[in-house]
Amino acid sequence: MKTLALLQLVAAASTFAADPSITIYNGDYAVVRETIALDLKAGVNQVTFTGATADLDPDSVILRDTAGKVDFKILEQSYRNDPVREELLLSMFEGQTLEFEEQSEHKPNRIILGKVIRSGYVLGHQDQIDPIIEVDGKLQFRLPGRPRFPALKDSNILKPTLTWKLATPLATKVDAEVAYLSGGFTWQASYNIVASEKSDAVDLVGWVAMDNYSGVTFTDAKIKLMAGNVYRTPRQTRITSSRRSSWSHGAGAGPGRDEYGTPVVREKTFDEFHLYTLALPTTLRDKETKQVEFVRASGIQSTRRYVFDSRVNVVQPDKVQVWREFRNTEANKLGFALPAGAMRFYAQDDDRQMEFVGENKIEHTAKDELVRVRTGNSFDLIGERRFIETFRDAEKRQAKMTVEVKLRNRKTEAATISVLERTEQVNWKLIAQSQPCENTYADRFEFKVPLAAGEEKTVTYTIQLSW
Repeated sequence: MKTLALLQLVAAASTFAADPSITIYNGDYAVVRETIALDLKAGVNQVTFTGATADLDPDSVILRDTAGKVDFKILEQSYRNDPVREELLLSMFEGQTLEFEEQSEHKPNRIILGKVIRSGYVLGHQDQIDPIIEVDGKLQFRLPGRPRFPALKDSNILKPTLTWKLATPLATKVDAEVAYLSGGFTWQASYNIVASEKSDAVDLVGWVAMDNYSGVTFTDAKIKLMAGNVYRTPRQTRITSSRRSSWSHGAGAGPGRDEYGTPVVREKTFDEFHLYTLALPTTLRDKETKQVEFVRASGIQSTRRYVFDSRVNVVQPDKVQVWREFRNTEANKLGFALPAGAMRFYAQDDDRQMEFVGENKIEHTAKDELVRVRTGNSFDLIGERRFIETFRDAEKRQAKMTVEVKLRNRKTEAATISVLERTEQVNWKLIAQSQPCENTYADRFEFKVPLAAGEEKTVTYTIQLSW
């Protein structure tokens, strides 16, 4: 029988032979990669790693020699996420008598003996119940003082822990990589756009914000961000104690390029997704939000659109909407795959002060595609819509309606309003209209109506629907 050689790697910091690496996904999880220095004896070795996160997916763990030169076999792997704490220890002594230290400001502390009838700890539940302690033959629903426990046993752990039994025919040393999927990570993009009040040329600054609430601090980590919808099969939810409880905001990493002109974040296509790599190692602390600027562009040509959007069978739609549009092209100072995120618009007044004028979200936007963001409703552009005539023939499965849309421009400058009419019926046709349609699609049609300052116009049309 082979002798069991025991190798304990207790101090997490001492096991790292290289900086950690993290790839954070849009689905609130990450791939975490760490390097462990293994000193294996011939035979069976037990290896313990205490640097794992509190929301690790045990089925995803991979331990390997990335160089492929060392032959070791994994006989057994386990993951424990029950770090010792007062509530857990108290539950281990149910039915036993413990010492409780009663503290007082005006007299010396004293020791009280109490029998733990019920600890109050319930595994897997955030909300615990009151403990029951028997003191001098009487029950009380609180702890009589600070509990004093015996020394920890070898079976107790202080951090989430991965343990392997490894078999190797020869003694060897290797820097192995442990990789796993873990919850507790998120990232998102956000964009700030600034324009002067009288110009449609805008400046854009994009940031990525990374959240770490995994329970572990990663020092000088190599960080990548994956943008796109990567599918994962549902997994059973495990309740952990590492959920977001407080926030600290890390300082931004400076401009889109450093002082040498090198991009702070590099972007590339990866498989069917886009991968953003931070150029420099970054420390991502537990319970921290770290922000890094990843794109900056000036003089982007944008357009402002006013849309009166309605459905054919709706009497009165929303107000006249304000949309901002620009092309994500190199010719328009961009040409960079933009990950989904919030886009905030600011306008500069004549005194150069910036005022917030709208915010909305964009989806993942590929290079050369159009970015369209609704920023609000117009104060001075008014639209009113009413039915002049409606007719429905149930036997022929047809309907006909005449619609009138009145538009008013109370601005001091000209504006063009797009009257967008949507139909839920596939089979439809316009029988009459006061002006030509600019765009016609399977489920909608559009009139573009230019209005001078102070001008009013009316658009009418008759539509026939069949089903």
